[in-house]
Amino acid sequence: MSWISENIGVSTDVQVQILASILTVIVALVLRASVVRLVRARVDDPQVIFQTRRISTYVVSVIGTLTLAWIWIDAFDDLPTFLGLVSAGIAIALSDVLRNMAGWIFILSRRPFRIGDRIEIQGTKGDVVDIRLFRFSMMELGQWVDAEQSTGRLVHVPNGLVFTNQLANYTEGFPYVWHEIPVLVTFESDWRRAEAILLDVLRREAPDYERAAGAQIRAVAEDYHIKVGALTPTVYLTVRDSGVLLTARVLVEARQRRGVEERIWRAILDALAAEPAVDLAYPTVRTYLDGPVHIRGDAPTER
Repeated sequence: MSWISENIGVSTDVQVQILASILTVIVALVLRASVVRLVRARVDDPQVIFQTRRISTYVVSVIGTLTLAWIWIDAFDDLPTFLGLVSAGIAIALSDVLRNMAGWIFILSRRPFRIGDRIEIQGTKGDVVDIRLFRFSMMELGQWVDAEQSTGRLVHVPNGLVFTNQLANYTEGFPYVWHEIPVLVTFESDWRRAEAILLDVLRREAPDYERAAGAQIRAVAEDYHIKVGALTPTVYLTVRDSGVLLTARVLVEARQRRGVEERIWRAILDALAAEPAVDLAYPTVRTYLDGPVHIRGDAPTER
């Protein structure tokens, strides 16, 4: 120590703090290695060994950091300044953790969604099945599965994303969504007859939610400024390249879209099969020729 003090100009107190810091790091590393070696000697499960290594690393890091802070705290003349620097460092290092905790508080207090709600966040759709301190879990919908049905995968989402991403709730206060079924018929078809067929099918097959949905909209309107027009099924008409597009619009429960669409399509296909004046269209190319058409080729052979 005397050599260090004479040649480097470091005081005896600082030398002691340096040696104590080195000793603390060595003890921490030895302690972690001993714990991991003890677990490996008694347990064969790789998952348990992995968890032990991770937890021991966290524990040793926290204890070592607190010990080093205690050793060097006298090196700062102003304790509040030191604590401020430590707090700032912790805030930066744990920014994601603190953001997720704040998101958890926001979810529980403001209720943008609850367990059981169907939501979409950051392009992922799912039914919320769990809400915890740092993340919430969803049963994933869509992806490679049509009609927003479950894929069978659980998606864990950090709570902090509620502050930085838009959140869509399918079922908050109003468990219904509008669903549209496009039906394309040829230009030669009687589109008025096709429209009448669709309206008749909707009256027979579409769920009758008008009274219940109206009551729920009036209840939700106390918290949100919601204005909704007619809730009865309707058909809209437009023109596409390959025919006349009739779009059936119907109110359905958020989780019943596929079943309702299948039932309506079955009824539409049965009705159109019995109607010769209406044909379903598909992408086609039409060529119109003006004037006589000459086909070059060999002359027909006389017999």
